[in-house]
Amino acid sequence: MGKAGRFACIFTPMAMTIASLICLVIVGLGGTNKNNSNLNNLYFFRANTTDIAITPEALTNLNPDIAKNIPHNALTDAVLNGATGATKDALGIKDFYHVSLWNYCAGDFDNGTDKVTYCSPRKNEFWFNPVEVWGLNQTGIEQVFSKELRDGLNAYRVAAKWMFIAYVVAVVTTIAEIVVGFFALFSRLGSLATTIVSTISSLFVFAFALTATILYSVLTGSFNSALRQYNIRGHLGKNMYVVVWLAVAFSLGAGIFWLFSSCCCSGRSNKIKYGDASGRKGVYERVDSPYGHREGPVNFQSGPGYQAPHHGVPLNNVGHKNTAYEPYRSADV
Repeated sequence: MGKAGRFACIFTPMAMTIASLICLVIVGLGGTNKNNSNLNNLYFFRANTTDIAITPEALTNLNPDIAKNIPHNALTDAVLNGATGATKDALGIKDFYHVSLWNYCAGDFDNGTDKVTYCSPRKNEFWFNPVEVWGLNQTGIEQVFSKELRDGLNAYRVAAKWMFIAYVVAVVTTIAEIVVGFFALFSRLGSLATTIVSTISSLFVFAFALTATILYSVLTGSFNSALRQYNIRGHLGKNMYVVVWLAVAFSLGAGIFWLFSSCCCSGRSNKIKYGDASGRKGVYERVDSPYGHREGPVNFQSGPGYQAPHHGVPLNNVGHKNTAYEPYRSADV
């Protein structure tokens, strides 16, 4: 296999590495432009607060002394719903919130479609804090959140930091894999070095994807169990996870092909050309045996004084030191 074959062998893992990097970049672009609907659909978690409401049952959890004095009928429900709407408007709570890698975006429903109106500034190690985002810090309403949800948010804050670090390392090592991969074109040693870098990259890409999937699945479950009575629901963003796990698949596939190229596809040609009549350099052609060939019966004469026929080949060249019989000779001799 020559250089062309070596290039073909390297092309596949290189293309898969680039595809993995593109997927990681797309993940990082999610939620960075409120005017781009495609990027707005890339989020890990969505909190739907459209139908947020405070019912008498919810007030019971908040303050039992107040709730027991409120009658349960259509009028009080209507009053509470009106108060909820006024509170929502006063606090500036939007209809939905999308949580991405660097920030969150919020918006309202407009004729049944999502319309993002705000995206927060991008921040390293970002985590979504509903108490702060919804302006509940000084209201005491955050005490409505169950201990389960508060503990879940604290764990989410710690895990989000690790997830962000894994993402950054995954991007850096994937770029390094592409750079080192160019050296793999010239030797299998370069492929081996690229395989090592690819292994590190794949580990961090997988760690990032697994952490994000588990983290936001747990957060979604906590939201839905703790805030269901307030009609606040959480959902996972399907598009984001498709891109994330595609990055994992491309990265793992690239690692396998890099390993294959380190033990195969040497780039050297083992082909020997014989008998080229043009006399080009490096071409070998067959020469006659110095022992010749004769027709007829074989003469088995031997003994003292017998001398074998020379057949035109000088015997003084046979047997000399550093002189050997070659069945092929170079055409440029």
